[in-house]
Amino acid sequence: MLKAAFMFVAPEANPREHRAIIRTPMVELHVVGVKNYDEACEVAKKLVEDGIAAIELCGGFGHIGVARVVEAVGGKVPVGVVRFDVHPGLEGKSGDSIFG
Repeated sequence: MLKAAFMFVAPEANPREHRAIIRTPMVELHVVGVKNYDEACEVAKKLVEDGIAAIELCGGFGHIGVARVVEAVGGKVPVGVVRFDVHPGLEGKSGDSIFG
């Protein structure tokens, strides 16, 4: 079974509270909210320690945010991303302009 994570960034998110696990016969998906890029890096490292084999980032992560998470996991797992140049959930801005 693939253990994967989807991480979203939102200013009021708390990764201890805003999380869920969805289990299917082939995938165990951990969904986690974080409040900024620093927290995303820390959570990503912990997810890898806990056996997550792939991380996908929401469109709120700009290029800088994605690069920071990739660097944080040090090549231990692949990091994918949903792409928006600007995100509708972040008032039409890139996460880079808010969190970067």
